[in-house]
Amino acid sequence: MITSFSADQLTGTQKAALVLMQIGRDRAARVMANLDEPVIEALTAEIVRMERVDRDLADQVIEQFHQVTLGGVSLVSNGGMTVAQQLLEASFGAEKAEELIDRLTASMAGQTFEFLQQADARQVLALLHGEHPQTMALVMAHLRPEHASAIMAGLRPELQAEVAHRIAMMERAAPDVVQIVAEALNRKATTVLTPRETAAIGGVAPLVEIINRADPGTEKLILEGLEARDAELAEEVRSQMFVFSDITLLEDKALQLVLRGVETVSLALALKGAGVPEKDAVMRNLSERARENLTEEIDLLGAVRMSQVEEARSSIVQVIRRLEDSGQITIRREGEDEYVS
Repeated sequence: MITSFSADQLTGTQKAALVLMQIGRDRAARVMANLDEPVIEALTAEIVRMERVDRDLADQVIEQFHQVTLGGVSLVSNGGMTVAQQLLEASFGAEKAEELIDRLTASMAGQTFEFLQQADARQVLALLHGEHPQTMALVMAHLRPEHASAIMAGLRPELQAEVAHRIAMMERAAPDVVQIVAEALNRKATTVLTPRETAAIGGVAPLVEIINRADPGTEKLILEGLEARDAELAEEVRSQMFVFSDITLLEDKALQLVLRGVETVSLALALKGAGVPEKDAVMRNLSERARENLTEEIDLLGAVRMSQVEEARSSIVQVIRRLEDSGQITIRREGEDEYVS
């Protein structure tokens, strides 16, 4: 709500948005139809934020535009996502409006929990302590995957499964709910931390990103808990994850790039107990000398704990994920179409 301001304190974009809200949807649509997309997005963002506007402030702005009596409007129209979407639909049609709204809300969603982005995972855990699992899921879906993964690792196993399930099933968050949760946590954060609209924030994809960045123990607990809760969903999550055995799906050039970033000791540990396809994939992409060194290292290791093996495999998967994120390699998963050059 915008109150206790004078018109002179508003930006030009805010004033323009306020005027559009007062002149009626049809007139506003005709105006927006003649604007460039960056301007439209800026105006839409302001309309979304102006859910309620002080009557006196609106009058000041209208007067500045020499339109005090425009359209005979006597009451102030409120803004919000619904108003913004209606204006865009009237201007560009439903499909284009949806595209603009999605682009806007995706950028606004990341800002909603900006105050948590730099907080230590332990501090966020303390902040979320006692909160409902749905609140935890909503928050983690807004955070960077690696940050959310560290937070997820600190939850009790049964709570991990509950939160993971809710993230996977979440598609869109109601505007008011997101804002209320963010504001409540922000107030609470002042005693815990040191240092807005509808958005597609949840679903299987962000959950996979979170799990892929978790340590092996946390990954196992999350997947087992999810399996017990929803076997079909757990299978869908697994199908989208990249695990160590998937190195056989990498093209030779990509795997060679990966192996250059892995130390021989870690590679030896990762191959302990691995299947023939994984071992063959690695060996054929090493030089003869590197193969000999790796074979010798594996023999010297003897019996090792499975936890050490899983940790080594996880570190290699992280290397693969980083290379994929940077665009240096492409992961081809089973069932996907082949690439042609």
